Amino acid sequence: MGALDWSRLTGLRLRARAVADGLVLGAHASRRRGGGVEFSGHRAYVPGDDLRLIDRRVMARHDRPFVRELETDTDRALWLVVDASASMGFRGERSRVTKLEYASVVAAALARVATATGDAVGLTVLGSPASITRPARGAVGFARVTATLEAARAAGDLSRDLAALDRALFPVAERARAGSVVVLLSDLVDVHEALMRRFLALATRRRVALAVRVLDREEASFPFSDPLRLVAVEGDYAVETNPDAVRAGYLAAIAETRERWQRGLVDRGGRFVDAATDGDPVEIVRAVLAAAAGGRSS
Repeated sequence: MGALDWSRLTGLRLRARAVADGLVLGAHASRRRGGGVEFSGHRAYVPGDDLRLIDRRVMARHDRPFVRELETDTDRALWLVVDASASMGFRGERSRVTKLEYASVVAAALARVATATGDAVGLTVLGSPASITRPARGAVGFARVTATLEAARAAGDLSRDLAALDRALFPVAERARAGSVVVLLSDLVDVHEALMRRFLALATRRRVALAVRVLDREEASFPFSDPLRLVAVEGDYAVETNPDAVRAGYLAAIAETRERWQRGLVDRGGRFVDAATDGDPVEIVRAVLAAAAGGRSS
């Protein structure tokens, strides 16, 4: 599938800011102030950090400023889980971006909103290989997320590699505290049933789990009329077929997947959001923010 063509997106960070900045004012205020604060480590100071958090002893040893990172038992951190398996590299003939590129813009915009409102943001990428970015706030958190997304490649088969799922999701389950919001961005195509079980398990300990299904418009509507050969990017099988003969069954399967995920999320206080790569990412970010604020699907 190759590297992502960020030139079509005018730069991920610039695009994410364009999507997010109009939404920041309506986002929640950070809830991380107050009692129950625990020290979680040091990191290098970046402009904009609270000067009161500078550790002068560490600064004296290293000759540059470091700040203390704090967290509480109810940190409202944002955890992003982005599917970068092979199927996410698909781009229809009329589409400008792949599913992974679109998902990355939405994820980066969500990171922009979270860090702008004082929350930490972490990222785990599902694919081959998996990559994890530990939560951070402010400019550092946004930079880490966008750098990891820019390096992501659409590769790997989530229908078979359960170990990859565990490697990617276990850090989230281990580190996401009560009050965290966990957002999955995936096409949910050819993924193992274990992904749903493992993701829904994250909606415990008062965490909110949301899934955003990202499809290309061709996948969502199946507009084909001429005979075609369908090849599974993940799963190693192909079939030649008449679109008219399989359209109803295909669309029914897409709807059934949506129903299963939505039902599982609603039962645990989450929400399912549909997205197409030709849609406005601002609306998807707005829908996720509304769901996270409400904490329950409608």
